[in-house]
Amino acid sequence: MGISLGGSKTGTIAEMNVVPLIDILLVLLIIFMAVCPQMQYGLPAGFPQQAISDAPAPPDALVVQVFGDGTLGINQDPVEWQDLEARLAEIFNMRASRVAFLRGDSAIEFGVIARAIDVMRGSGIATVGLMTTELENVR
Repeated sequence: MGISLGGSKTGTIAEMNVVPLIDILLVLLIIFMAVCPQMQYGLPAGFPQQAISDAPAPPDALVVQVFGDGTLGINQDPVEWQDLEARLAEIFNMRASRVAFLRGDSAIEFGVIARAIDVMRGSGIATVGLMTTELENVR
């Protein structure tokens, strides 16, 4: 802050000297420009992949069907609940791909589907895909 005392009749005039403040501002700007880009952290983000909806199921795909009355079928062959795990283990014994699909009727309760998924996972199936009537109508 500077004070001007002079010969004018206006009296004392007080002015602010901003030159040192601009110097400090420029120094801080340079510091933040040098430090802030190095401190950026983030999580890796993967781009979503386009779904292939019209891809046909492989011909050797195994589909376990749970019907509305609680009965089961493996690729249209009827199977009992107590025989399901042994039958699936027998089928997947010689297969390299451990992928199976589960199709349930629309009127079936979720507990029955969860029980079927549990039996399928217990028999050694790594991936269980769910098939619905809406997805089948897309094809």
